Amino acid sequence: MTSLRRFTCHDLFTFNNVNLDYFTETYNLPFYLQYLAKWPEYCLMAEGPGKQSMGYILGKAEGEGVNWHGHVTAVTVAPDFRRQGLAEKLMKILEDTTEKMHSGYFVDLFVRVSNATAINMYKKFGYIVYRRVLQYYSGEEDAFDMRKAMPRDVQKKSVVPMDRPVHPHELEYD
Repeated sequence: MTSLRRFTCHDLFTFNNVNLDYFTETYNLPFYLQYLAKWPEYCLMAEGPGKQSMGYILGKAEGEGVNWHGHVTAVTVAPDFRRQGLAEKLMKILEDTTEKMHSGYFVDLFVRVSNATAINMYKKFGYIVYRRVLQYYSGEEDAFDMRKAMPRDVQKKSVVPMDRPVHPHELEYD
């Protein structure tokens, strides 16, 4: 049995089993606290029996005009709970929040180009590779900026792939 609820400050002391993964970025405490304070509607924890952390998602709303969108900062599921549809549920809630609460044009995320499992999962959820970001991760590994258009983007302009890679300093939003 899984329950989905708001991510809280207390969860920062119980989610180590979720973050112990090469592909999961672990941020500093102020980073997480900023998200919890500014975008609580985008921060969810999946909890199992005995209040065990199973996974979480952190996101935010950002941009201006037709670039107003939801952003997935982190979505991760502990190894013991993968392949049960949990990431898909968390992503769906973030997408619904972007559409219904923020009226965003799209949702975007960054993923390591070497993480084929995640890339295929996001494609299954309807995301496309919008562009490649050179040396995004620690100045070493490239990322794919993946996007999914929301209903507000009727013409799907936000998901027309770019024809060239970009560098991190060229990104519109951090």
